[in-house]
Amino acid sequence: MSDSDEQTKTQPEAEAKPESEKITIDDFGKVDLRIGTIRTAEPHPNADRLLVLKVDIGEQELRQLVAGIRDTYDVRTLVGQQIVVVANLKPAKLRGVESHGMLLAGRDETGLSVLAPGKRLLPGTRVS
Repeated sequence: MSDSDEQTKTQPEAEAKPESEKITIDDFGKVDLRIGTIRTAEPHPNADRLLVLKVDIGEQELRQLVAGIRDTYDVRTLVGQQIVVVANLKPAKLRGVESHGMLLAGRDETGLSVLAPGKRLLPGTRVS
């Protein structure tokens, strides 16, 4: 079996989106993705699967994000980690705590992984 056969075998199958669900490059350009550095991480007071993060995304004040990563990540290991943040989402309350953005993560049969840059970047660096 060749390397490419092995890679194909282990990759999860992704369903192709119908044309009506595809976005344009202009749509994608509306998404403000930035590098963030986690400054604090605490368990959500009202939810077993959520964490409350304070993240530096290059603004004057830290951003508060609520993320469903508590089953996978220990709060003691998150501080100082860099993540990719969707910075221009409207705020949302999750179990009573307001979130001002969203971190990006992927999940497959091996578990959840938060997306991070391949090297350290300044907080607030735009992802393109």
